[in-house]
Amino acid sequence: MLRIYFLRQWYGLSDEGLEDALYHSIAMRALADIDLAVEDVPDATTLLKFRRLLLKHDLTRKLFDEIGISLCERGLMMKEGTLVDTMIIEAPPSTKNAEKSRAPEMLQTKKGNAWHFGMKAHIGVDAESGLVHNVVGTAVNELDVSQAHALLHVHEQEAFGDAGYVGVDKREEMKDVSVKWHVAAKRGKIKAMQEGPLKDPVIALEKAKAQIRARVEHPFHIIKNLFRHRKVRYKGLVKNTAQLFSLFGLANLVIARNLLRSVHGSNPSCV
Repeated sequence: MLRIYFLRQWYGLSDEGLEDALYHSIAMRALADIDLAVEDVPDATTLLKFRRLLLKHDLTRKLFDEIGISLCERGLMMKEGTLVDTMIIEAPPSTKNAEKSRAPEMLQTKKGNAWHFGMKAHIGVDAESGLVHNVVGTAVNELDVSQAHALLHVHEQEAFGDAGYVGVDKREEMKDVSVKWHVAAKRGKIKAMQEGPLKDPVIALEKAKAQIRARVEHPFHIIKNLFRHRKVRYKGLVKNTAQLFSLFGLANLVIARNLLRSVHGSNPSCV
């Protein structure tokens, strides 16, 4: 059931879609390696019960933590620096449903010139490896900086964030945290500077910080583009946050595989 649940996350399938895929798609042939007969394929109701079991016992968070511990033991997570960022996950804004209402706990916010309705995935990422070590789910209108303290593991010496984290070191929840923050300056502030020798080093510094922060985008790429998770799938923050732990845990395995391949090549026995 756990492997089948992973298939659901990898391919962005619904319970009904997964049941159908197990019968009719290439996924069925992949399951031949675990001796699963056609008559043993679980139906959508069984898949729903298993998902509820994971939620009831907070098992997706525990799975995420166990994957992190395993990667740490293998020396893949250095824990000397942390990158923080957020990803907006859209929710259906329509009220054409049985409840005649929008998705519960999902709110809206404006980013640039566009309005977004849904939730945010806040993550803390190891600066060296790009592996995710902390995940927080909130409504989309929650400020990025408000969750910065929850994205640290307290062993890092430095932390990096974009302009959404300006003033993070002055917040009440950060007063007892001994970490040096490197936060991007707001574009308007740099644009307002006079051209010349004073502005050039500031631009160079911001470029260097941006290159370091770029690694935080890798887990988002895996979640959005490889696992096709661009919209919330359930009602409420609790269920959707539980799924985020599964997704980022599996994303960590993809990142770890790529790290090992860069060291050992494509030898499967090493990966």
